[in-house]
Amino acid sequence: MRLLSLLPLWLSFNVSANSIKSGPLLGHVGLRAANIWIQTEQTDEITLTYWEKSNPREQQNITAMVNKEYGNVHTFKLANLHPDTQYQYQIVTDIDQISKTYQFTTQTLWQWRHDPPNFSVLTGSCNFENEADFDRAGKPYGDGWEIFYRMAEEQADMMLWLGDNWYYREVDYDSEQSLLYRVIRDRSWPHLQPLMHKMPNYAIWDDHDFGPDNSSSDFIFKEQSLNIFKKYWANPSYGMPEAKGIYSKVSFNDVDFFLMDDRYYRSHERFPDGIDKVMYGKEQLTWLKNQLLGSKAPFKFIVGGNQMLNDHHPWEGWDKYRYERDPFLKWIDENKVTGVLFLSGDKHHTEMLKVHRNNAYPLHEITCSPFTAGTHADSLEKDLENPTLVKGTLVGSRNYCKLTFTGPRTDRRLSVQVYGPEGQQHWQKTINASLLTYPKN
Repeated sequence: MRLLSLLPLWLSFNVSANSIKSGPLLGHVGLRAANIWIQTEQTDEITLTYWEKSNPREQQNITAMVNKEYGNVHTFKLANLHPDTQYQYQIVTDIDQISKTYQFTTQTLWQWRHDPPNFSVLTGSCNFENEADFDRAGKPYGDGWEIFYRMAEEQADMMLWLGDNWYYREVDYDSEQSLLYRVIRDRSWPHLQPLMHKMPNYAIWDDHDFGPDNSSSDFIFKEQSLNIFKKYWANPSYGMPEAKGIYSKVSFNDVDFFLMDDRYYRSHERFPDGIDKVMYGKEQLTWLKNQLLGSKAPFKFIVGGNQMLNDHHPWEGWDKYRYERDPFLKWIDENKVTGVLFLSGDKHHTEMLKVHRNNAYPLHEITCSPFTAGTHADSLEKDLENPTLVKGTLVGSRNYCKLTFTGPRTDRRLSVQVYGPEGQQHWQKTINASLLTYPKN
C-alpha cells in the first residue's frame, strides 16, 4: 500500500491547486553541482529551468515526476555547473504554472589558486510549530517564528540545522503515515520558505525529528523516519553502504562539517554504560576517524544533535556513553588531529564550553538552541556552575548562531556570534585555528 494513501485526508491548509506547497529548498551546493528540493500540492510532473545569471538565453530544463508516496516531493540534482558562478532557476508545474525566480552561487575553486573565501554559516536547533489539538496543555510551546525572517535577511552562505527541526508528537509515534503528516505540515509554514531558498541548507536530526522524546535505535519506525528525513532534506549523502543513517560530510570552502547521526544506532540512555552501550556506533565512528585523518581543514566540526563534551548536566549527551566517548577523545590526541571543534543543539539554551587538556589544545563545543521551542531560562543556575562554561556565553532565550570564517589560508579565524529574533547580539567569541594545534616536540 502506498504510504500517502494511508493518510486520513490530504492536508487542507495553504491549499491552492497545482501550486508549490513548500520550497524550493536549496540543499547541497558544491563546485559543479547543486541539489534543489521542492514539494507541490497536486501536480504530477514538475520541471526545473535554470541558467547562468549572466547568460539567461542559455537555459536548461530538468523534468521529473514527484514522489506521491511522500507527499509530492522531488530533489533535482543539477550537474556540470561552473564553480563560483551565479545561477537562476524557476519551477514549472505540468499546467505551466511558473514560480518566481530563485538563485544560488556555486562554491569557489580556491584550492591551489588563492586564499579560501571568507564566509558565514547560520546554525541552530529546535523549531516547534504549534498544533493546539495535539500539543501539551497550557501555554503553547512554540513561539517567535519571526526569527526565521531575520535569518533569511543575513548575509550568510550556508544554513546548518542541528536537529529537532520539527517535533513529532505523541499522536505521531504509532504510525509512519502520522510521521509523514507532521513533516508535511511543519515544512510548509510561510516563515520557513525564505530561509530555505536563500542559501544552501544542510541538516542532522535529534530525537524529536527522529521519533519520540529521547528516542533510540529501538524506535519501531526508525527505518521509515530515515526515509522521510532523506526525502525532505537535500544533503550530499546519507550514511554509507555498510552502515545506514543520516551521517555525512559537508566541505564548505576550507571548513569540514562532519554531520553525525546520534539516533539510528543509539542505545537507550538507561542501558548500563559499557562496551555494548553506544550513541554513534562502531561503524560510524570508524568512518569519522578516517574522515578526520584525511581532512586538511583548519576547522573540523563534529556536528551532533546532543552535547558531546558536557560532563556537568543531567540531560541527554555523549557523557552518558563514556565507554564510547572517552576512547574517541583519547584517539584524537593519540593521532594529533588538529582543529577539532564540536557543534550541537538540543539544550534549549545556547552556550560555549571549553575543555582544557594536558599537552593538548582545548576542545570547544558550541551549542545553539532554540529557534522557536520553549526555553529553559528559569532553570539555568546549575549550568552557570559548569566549570567548562565560557563565561558570558549562556543564553536562555530564543536565538541563532552565526559562524564566520576569515583570514588567509595560513591564519584562519572563526568568529562565533549569537543573535536574538530581533537581531540583538548576545555575545561574540573568536577562535584562531593556529591555537587548535599540538605543541611541537
